[in-house]
Amino acid sequence: MPPIQDHPLRYKLANELHARPFPALTPPCRAVFLAIKKPRGAASRDRSLDLAHLTDLLDRYGAPHPQPGATHFQGRIGRHMLKWEQHTEFVTYTVFLEGLGERPYDPSDFEVFPSEWLDAAPGVRVTSCLIRCCVRPEGDGFEEELADWFVPESLAVSSVIDDEAVIAGDFRIDPSGHMRFAVFARPHVGERRVGRIVQRLTEIETYKSMSMLGFTRVRAISPRMGEIDSELTRLMEAMTHGEGPAEETLKALLAVSAELESLSAQTSFRLGATGAYEAIVGQRIEVLREERWRGRQTFEEFMTRRYDPAMRTVKSSERRLGTMAERAMRAGDLLRTRVEVQRSAQNQDLLESMNQRADMQLRLQKTVEGLSVVAISYYAVSLVAYLLYPAAELAGVSRGVLTAAAVLPVVGAVWWMIRRIRTEMEKQGPSL
Repeated sequence: MPPIQDHPLRYKLANELHARPFPALTPPCRAVFLAIKKPRGAASRDRSLDLAHLTDLLDRYGAPHPQPGATHFQGRIGRHMLKWEQHTEFVTYTVFLEGLGERPYDPSDFEVFPSEWLDAAPGVRVTSCLIRCCVRPEGDGFEEELADWFVPESLAVSSVIDDEAVIAGDFRIDPSGHMRFAVFARPHVGERRVGRIVQRLTEIETYKSMSMLGFTRVRAISPRMGEIDSELTRLMEAMTHGEGPAEETLKALLAVSAELESLSAQTSFRLGATGAYEAIVGQRIEVLREERWRGRQTFEEFMTRRYDPAMRTVKSSERRLGTMAERAMRAGDLLRTRVEVQRSAQNQDLLESMNQRADMQLRLQKTVEGLSVVAISYYAVSLVAYLLYPAAELAGVSRGVLTAAAVLPVVGAVWWMIRRIRTEMEKQGPSL
């Protein structure tokens, strides 16, 4: 019996789930992270430029190239390990360095990315991070380091993964232009687990920054939305009180509705992406299984206080835009119905006036027909009289008597002939 056939994509789909493994990190170590995004039209960008930029970096270190069309890559560049990933709107570079360096969060660590290579990037920096992975000391005696490395007012610290590690960050850009995060892992924690924690931190920061783009977008269109809302309210009041011509109000409503649809089209992708990125941020924090550490605020509490209000603003603006578009559509439908009713009434009046004119034309036609009978009869009587004059002389009848005798038959014949013609025309009218 022949073996069952596999779906052509079976192995490809199965391997996709394992295509982006977590890095394996052994503290003490550090990581340098960079996310690059094209300023506009990032989702429809030429992705071959991302791959070419990665290849340029690999060439500077004499490292092997990724496969053509690759969306992820992991390999060594010199003494360091590089992890590259291509996403819908951005690409990320993470370089893992051994040891903790001579001083904490040394800006020179970022020099692993050459300045000329950064200048040639096919996009702009969304975020960049410096991450320190330290061995967690007994008694958790690293409060002084936290106070020295981070801004106390916004510092978030929490115990994660069943108290196997402590993570810290203040979500502020330091003087060198980077975010700072710290991981303190117990000595027995596996290298894959440490790698997952570090990757979760980079994902939280990246997707937080990407979702904040939606916040800046709705804040930019908010003034115009307020103006449109006021104009829509004014038009609806004018429609309610019957102020001004209905056609002009309908035209203004259609203009408002068109602008709202344009705004919705321009912001739909960004607002939809913001919702997806927000969900990823929440999911990445949730899988860390945070617990409070020495009374400090956790990452989830930081997001609740600082990040969630911005996301609620985005959702509120999205709902407001949709509601305004629906209001404009309903108002336009109502006003369009009113205009159609008014036009129907005008058409009814026009039909009545046309009926009146038709009646007048019918009376006029009958009058003209009567005059036509008289005129035709006059000439017909004259012709008949001329024909009968010789017979009148033979019969000894005067011309006047003969003419008078011919009047009634001739008039009757003319009337009958015209009546028959009109009857035939009325019969043929509907078919024509």
